[in-house]
Formats: sequence, structure tokens, C-alpha cells
Amino acid sequence: MSTAPAWVTLEVGELHEVLARASGVLDEQDHEKLRLMVEGFIELVRLVEDKRMSNKRLRQMLFGAHTEKTRDVLTDERDDTSSRPASNDPDKDKGQQRPRKGHGRRPAEDYTGAKTRAIAHPTLQPGCGCPHCDKGKVYPQSQPGLMIRIVGQAPLGATRYELDKLRCNLCGDVFTAPAPEDAGSEKYDDSAAATIAMFRYGNGFPFNRLALMQQHLGIPVPASTQWDIVKRAATQLAPVHQELIRQGAQGELMHNDDTTMRVLELMDLDTRREAFADLSPQRSGVFTSGIVSIHEQHTIALFFTGAKHAGENLEHVLTQRACELGPPIQMCDALSRNVSPEFDTIVANCNAHARRKFVELAPNFPDQCRHVLETLREVYKNDAIAKNDALTAEQRLVFHQTHSAPLMNNLQLWMKTQIDDKLVEPNSGLGQAITYMTNHWHKLTLFLHVPGAPLDNNICERVLKKAIRHRKSSLFFKTLNGARVGDLFMSFIHTCQLAGVDPFDYLIELLKHADELVLNPHQWMPWNYRDTLARAGPARACA
Repeated sequence: MSTAPAWVTLEVGELHEVLARASGVLDEQDHEKLRLMVEGFIELVRLVEDKRMSNKRLRQMLFGAHTEKTRDVLTDERDDTSSRPASNDPDKDKGQQRPRKGHGRRPAEDYTGAKTRAIAHPTLQPGCGCPHCDKGKVYPQSQPGLMIRIVGQAPLGATRYELDKLRCNLCGDVFTAPAPEDAGSEKYDDSAAATIAMFRYGNGFPFNRLALMQQHLGIPVPASTQWDIVKRAATQLAPVHQELIRQGAQGELMHNDDTTMRVLELMDLDTRREAFADLSPQRSGVFTSGIVSIHEQHTIALFFTGAKHAGENLEHVLTQRACELGPPIQMCDALSRNVSPEFDTIVANCNAHARRKFVELAPNFPDQCRHVLETLREVYKNDAIAKNDALTAEQRLVFHQTHSAPLMNNLQLWMKTQIDDKLVEPNSGLGQAITYMTNHWHKLTLFLHVPGAPLDNNICERVLKKAIRHRKSSLFFKTLNGARVGDLFMSFIHTCQLAGVDPFDYLIELLKHADELVLNPHQWMPWNYRDTLARAGPARACA
């Protein structure tokens, strides 16, 4: 029979004393792991003991929120009926649920990567007599009949060429048949490098997992070989990556944020000291920073992994900004590490971050949070209207000043009244949420004063999901060089996705023309590489 465990009360000071004694027994790496575990436990206990911390909020902090939409956060009858606009369909207004999106068959046009094979009619040709009426003639239709057949195959395919070998019985010379032209001169085609990069850095598929899959499918490609392939490809694509960073530095609008990352190489204390040499002695974290730059209607996503924060990585990018350009608009949350003191930017803060504080408190302060969330919902509706109507930055500013400024002014007055009239305890969760919005009000409402200023940093949050997915699936980068390779490919892949370009096709074309990238890297951006190929096509044909 098992006995119940005995309860032991420990003070924080006692835990630190245990850590100090353990430093003389454990090596530095094991002691560092123990320290991080103990500090994490202390922080978790602090959150549990916090009277303002609800179980729901704690679960959201640990595991993330499922949704933050106003209609899901506020679930009573007022939100379900009066706050929703009436539709033109009377059936929907009677309470019938809308059908979920994403159901139904995909059209054949969506299968852009499928091979096309034309099938002629077995008995009829254009101009032949109709077999049914015996009077008319049949002619081809503008649209053929379509059918999709999907087959399974390995991510990396292979062809084995069996070349005839003939040997002279007198002199002993051996004559081998030449390989066909489509076999190429390298064992690994450019498409193999693009495929591995898409699996590894586009979808977080670890090298070892892909190697195991390839092994099971009869085309073994070891993890070390995969790394050699993408490392060589990254070296070839480096000029275009540098040009992507340079063009990103010229952006009129810059979003930035970061997320934690793991790099095993930095667990070695000597390597860690070298990587953190130029930073504060208290600095210990490793991050992946995401920077989204909007330049000349093009959206560029950049990733940087290492010891520096998002503001320091943005500073590195802005060193390549043209001197004649004015300061860009920078959208980030209110953390000081997201801004750079060395470069002048017009800083806007994220309304989604401020709104999230009220989302977390909605179960405890439903009426007050409803007022804030519904006000912000109307502001976001106005921004959606401006986007759908394709308003210019100046027109959007006037539109928000007309329709959103009264809403935000009333919200500011309401928050001031809550604190001044002592309707809300300043140190409560709601009071802190109101204080956060009040302290950052000018930066949160920059969209009412500066043309082109966004409402939130959501686009950068979505970009960082690429790095977060990599961290969850692959757990870590092994070395800082591996992290730099990952940053390069993630920058290419996500920039292509933002531009509506096929990243797989883009990577293949870059690798095929690797010798040409060095001369004119600006001609090989995701939005113009097809034009470059079209211009080069006739010249190659004439040559």
C-alpha cells in the first residue's frame, strides 16, 4: 500500500542555498539546467499564489488561448444577437448557423503541381460525324474534361541509370554508355535542396525524421547529407538574402517581435561567453526575431536567431537604410527590448496586446471588459472597411479620424473615469489593464495621427509562427551556423508566401541560376524573378 507523500515547506532562500551547494558537486552545464528548472518552478508558484491570477488565465499563459474573438469571449445574449449585423438572408437571422468553411471538393485548378496528360478520344476526332444523330459533326470544346488521380511518392525521388559497359577482350579497355542529358552532372538536383528546405524550415520537419521516412520509402538520404545540401544551397543564395535585408531596411513600415529559441551550441559555456561578449552580463536568453518590412507595396519577412533581442536585430537591419529616407513607422508591443535607441523610428504599439489583457479578465469583469472589447471591435471594423475599399494611407487616416477617433476618445474618457472615481482598484487586474492602455495611449492610437500606422502587430505574430512551429517540431538548432541557414530559408519561404509566390519554384530557380545571383541580386526577388527569367529566355535561345 502506497503512503501519501509528506508535505515539505521551502523558502525561496533555501532553494537558492541548495543551488549554491550543488554548484560544487555538478558540472557547469548540469548546474545551469538545475538553476533554470528551479527558477521556473519558483515563477510558477508565484503565479499560482497571485490572487489576481484565475485558473483560466494561468492555463492560457501556460498553453495559450484557443480564441480571442469578441463573440467567443463575450458569450451572453447581448453579444449573440444585438451586436451582430443583420444579414440579407432571413434564414440566418432566425438563428440558423452558418456552414463551416473549408468543406467540399477542391477544384482541379488548385492542383498546380500535378502533371498534365492529354487523352485523345479513342474513336472520335474533330470533324467526324456524330455517332448518335448521324447528321451533325463533332468539334472540340474549349474546356476539356478533368479528372485528378493522386498517388503516393517519396518527398525525394531518385532514378537509377544502368549504363551499358563494354570491355575489349584484347586490350581490356572498358567503354561505358554516356548518361543522358537530363541526368545532370550532380547527384542531388536543385529540386532536392528546395524540397529539404521546404520540409525542414518551411514545416519544421527534422532532418532525422525525414531521413527515416526516406529510408522506409527506399530512397535513403541521411540527415548529415541533408544538412550538407541545404548548407551548400544557403551559401549560393546568400547574395539574394543580403539584398532582401537591404530592401527590407528601406521599408516605410516595420513590424518586429521575437520568440524564444534553443541553440545547443550555446549550452557550451565558452561558446556562450563568446556569443554574449558584447551584451549585458545579465543577458542569458536566445531568441528568434521576426521583422516584417513593407517596402513599395512588397512585404518582406526576415528572421534572425541569436542572443540579440528584436530591437537590436532591427537596428542591424536599419544600418543599411538609405540616409535620405525619413524614419520608418515601427509597430511592436510595449517591451523596451523591441525598440532601438540608436535609430529614430515612429513607434506604434499593438492594440491586440492591450486588448488581450481585457480578454483574459472578461470572466471576472464581464461588463467593463465588454465595453472595451466592443469599442475596439468597431475600430477594427472600420479598419477592415478601409482595407476592403483599398483606401490610400491618407484616405485611411481621414476615415479613422472621422469614425474611429470618437470611439477611442470615449474609451479614454471611460478609463479615466474608472480610475478617478475609484470605480476600479488600480492594483487589480482590470486596473492594471486600464493603466497599460493609458500609459501607452499615444502609441496605441498612432493610426489616428500618422498615415499608414497599423492597429496591431498581428502580421509579425503570424510570421513568428514559422519559428515557433520549428521550435515545437524540431526542438532546437544545433549550431549558430545552422540557425543562420534556417533564418535564410525561413525568410525566403515566408516572403514568398506573403507575396503569393510558390516558394518551392522560387528556390529551384534561384539555385538553377546561382552563378547569376551575385551580379544582380535585386533582379531575383520573389516578386520579380519571373520577369528576370522571361527577359533572359530569348537571349539564351539566341546564344
